[in-house]
Amino acid sequence: MTDRVFIDTNILVYAFLDAKNSQDQEKHIKAKMFLQEFKDRDNIILSTQVCNEYYSVLLKHKIPDTQIQKSLKALISSVEVVSVTKDTVIGSFEIKNRYNYSYWDSLILASALEHSCKLLYSEDMHSEHIVEEKLKIINPLA
Repeated sequence: MTDRVFIDTNILVYAFLDAKNSQDQEKHIKAKMFLQEFKDRDNIILSTQVCNEYYSVLLKHKIPDTQIQKSLKALISSVEVVSVTKDTVIGSFEIKNRYNYSYWDSLILASALEHSCKLLYSEDMHSEHIVEEKLKIINPLA
């Protein structure tokens, strides 16, 4: 069985947005290629937080609402989506206090740990950092 992995919002956003500037265009290409590497998406975990952030960020980029909905429906039909619960929130406080991540990043980390993920793919957290001796953060766009 393949290890469960958690994907942060920023990877999904970069994969969706076809950027105009060269740095973001490079991230767009890398994010798309990275996501295409997952043949079996059953081991990919997203939280409801990631879905909400994805929707919000794309709206800020003036993507039409119907296009965002279509994209998000396709995404959530191909991966496992888990809910953020009160236990997730409480777990995020412990992570925030111990590792000094932002609340929102701590909530992502708590979700990944709660659902036994071994890897968290994120562009904006400390790559190669291991949280709680269980979860390794990797920047696939580096």
